Amino acid sequence: MASSWIFFAQGLAAILLLCVSNRIAVASEYTRPGPGRIILTKHKLSGSSPQQVHVSAVGANHMNIAYITIDSSIPSKVEYSKVSGKYNAVATGDSSQYTYFDYTSGKIHNVKIGPLEPDTLYYYRCGGVGDEFSFKTAPASLPIVFAVVGDLGQTEHTASTLEHISKSNYDMLLLPGDLSYADGTQSLWDSFGLLIQPYASSRPWMVTEGNHEPEKSHDHQHIEPFIAYSHRWRVPYRESGSTSNLYYSFDVAGAVHVIMLGSYAHFGPHSDQYKWLVSDLAKVDRSVTPWLIVLLHAPWYNTNEAHQGEGEDMRNSMEALLYGAHVDVVFAGHVHAYERFTRIYNNEADSCGPVYITIGDGGNREGLALDFDRSHKSASLSMFREASFGHGQLKIIDGTNAHWSWHRNDESDATVSDELHLKSLSSSSACQGAKSKDEL
Repeated sequence: MASSWIFFAQGLAAILLLCVSNRIAVASEYTRPGPGRIILTKHKLSGSSPQQVHVSAVGANHMNIAYITIDSSIPSKVEYSKVSGKYNAVATGDSSQYTYFDYTSGKIHNVKIGPLEPDTLYYYRCGGVGDEFSFKTAPASLPIVFAVVGDLGQTEHTASTLEHISKSNYDMLLLPGDLSYADGTQSLWDSFGLLIQPYASSRPWMVTEGNHEPEKSHDHQHIEPFIAYSHRWRVPYRESGSTSNLYYSFDVAGAVHVIMLGSYAHFGPHSDQYKWLVSDLAKVDRSVTPWLIVLLHAPWYNTNEAHQGEGEDMRNSMEALLYGAHVDVVFAGHVHAYERFTRIYNNEADSCGPVYITIGDGGNREGLALDFDRSHKSASLSMFREASFGHGQLKIIDGTNAHWSWHRNDESDATVSDELHLKSLSSSSACQGAKSKDEL
């Protein structure tokens, strides 16, 4: 079934897309699982013991350590070192709590530590008590490996996906929305934090919001929509000039700029997010930062029957900005399946447009979106699509070359079912001369 092909366009500055799959995924020998059983993870230690520990990158050489304690007397403090048990550095931070009707969260701590050395294993302890954790910082230069997974949830399929990811030597995890699937049930946020702790405490997790993150108001009582998400998942938005926790950007490995957009924040031309995106893209020097990656939740291109058209307004508003900036790849979630498109701009194949990938197959409780529309207007642009749980890996090798692979959950193994070799648009002289539709 597998075949290789080369996609050339726009003269000598072609974009190389080597696919080891054909256009439509056919996996007749594979039995797709149904919706998974929710795993409720309980905290088994004392109230003073830090729980739900996770780390995220802040700038080039700092990390934010987040953890929760039931005991409010535990300080917001992280001790750390490159030697296990012998902490020679300490940092303090801040804490917060939130209330959602009759639920009050534990004390949520956030501590920024650093400066840290790149590609280095650090050991740390939270709050001066409890277990020791460790994480590895991202490399200072290429290559770098991203694990990419959306719509994670907390089911048996989630556990399988996380186990498969943990077996890979990745540097950072990118998640384009829909984390816990709490949907207002706050205990599910706690359960999710406990489930992912072994993984999220050891590598930086960079996330953006999905449609299952907002809390809902009831009985005429207004609730801040993202109150749980914003308290529990602090992202480095201020460092990128953003005014909202729902969209931000960061640099990694000295050569990659990652933009996390908010599908559920205002995105029209007069919105803060739009203005921020214009400013953020203008700051990227592609001679220094050859790779530009975007994540958002609701896909702009989608041939699955689920969630049709839900990203269309945002696409109409922002697609020209991404095209004009020569974004290399756009990852989305929301649709519970895997789909990869060719390079696209304005509903047409365009070798100077981004590759669009839907990766909303992490393990959510709602099950898979099984039905693709073969007569969809974008069907000819869809290079591979399959409704299975799994995750992706993006290895950026150097300033020109990268390798993408999608790993389907196959019992105890993660089967590579789709692969793609691609070149950065910054290396294309033809694309560097391309203009957005607003400039033509």
